[in-house]
Amino acid sequence: MRVDLLHYPLPVALIAKYPARERDGARLMVVGEPIEHRTMRDLPDVVPAGALVVVNDTMVIPARLRGHKVGTGGKAQVLLVERKGTLQVEIAGRATLAERWSAMGRPARRLRPGAEIAVGEDLVVRVDGSGGADGLLGVLLYGRSGAPPGELIEREGLVPLPPYLGREPEPADRERYQTVYACRPGAVAAPTAGLHLTEQLLAALRARGCALASVTLHVGPGTFRPVAAADLDQHPMHAERFEIADETARAVAAARAAGRPVVAVGTTVVRALESAADTERPGLVRVQTGATRLLIQPGYRFKVVDELVTNFHLPGSTLLALVAAFTGLGRVLGAYRLAVLERYRFYSYGDAMYLRRSLGAGAP
Repeated sequence: MRVDLLHYPLPVALIAKYPARERDGARLMVVGEPIEHRTMRDLPDVVPAGALVVVNDTMVIPARLRGHKVGTGGKAQVLLVERKGTLQVEIAGRATLAERWSAMGRPARRLRPGAEIAVGEDLVVRVDGSGGADGLLGVLLYGRSGAPPGELIEREGLVPLPPYLGREPEPADRERYQTVYACRPGAVAAPTAGLHLTEQLLAALRARGCALASVTLHVGPGTFRPVAAADLDQHPMHAERFEIADETARAVAAARAAGRPVVAVGTTVVRALESAADTERPGLVRVQTGATRLLIQPGYRFKVVDELVTNFHLPGSTLLALVAAFTGLGRVLGAYRLAVLERYRFYSYGDAMYLRRSLGAGAP
């Protein structure tokens, strides 16, 4: 697909730098005939009674570590991407627990193997080579005092807000850039559609007869990577780790057997479910743990997901391509133009849409 077809004009003033005052206070555009303008508090009235609602339970970690290079004092930072494991290293003659991560670093050209970054008074990040896939750095994290690296990351790390917010993280972001059901640490970006859900909304969905299930997809920094190619077929899609548990696979099977729709809260849920689609049993998913590089664009035939809650996405992005595949490019761009006219708020902290799959997008 030509990437230029995914562009639309967006006034900078409509990029939401902060979330709505209350989680469920965001606006919700229900894309149908006609389009409805509602709020997230109306979601239980929009979701079909008895539907299976699937969320992403990944937890955002404070993955941005800022400090200075040991020896030169120059400023440096890393963005942790994926934890690779633990090992023992010798620091000042003492065996110390360290964690190995893949990471992005700045300034990249000066972070060569052996370079060390002091973060706060205790945490040290040592560059120890290439992280392998996607051109990432390999780094070791340890505490000079022997403190567990995980505790130091939690204490010294910053919330990895998307760069387009154009601001530094604030204390409130620790809560608001996290879903209320987050429980599986590993993401460096939030599954943003889920940021709107509250315990009250989840209870209201259950009261409507909806079943709730979860997947885990650890959102990586690649979700913000611009598409440099002119055609999506030439775009190197980033990998993200995901897991489909047996309980979720059984919930999808039960929904299919009862003729109830599967509603994904966010594009990350779509990628996880579609990546685990059972090729031998249409409409079902396999229990699976792995990484996905699935790039969904117009022409893709959906196998699992029927309806979708999602935020408004960046022009020319793979996420917008997914949404265009789900409900039709013309319909989506028309809805985006209307959203601009109606002053909806865009991107991670912005408003949301509710979409039903177009008839041409495949069926279980």
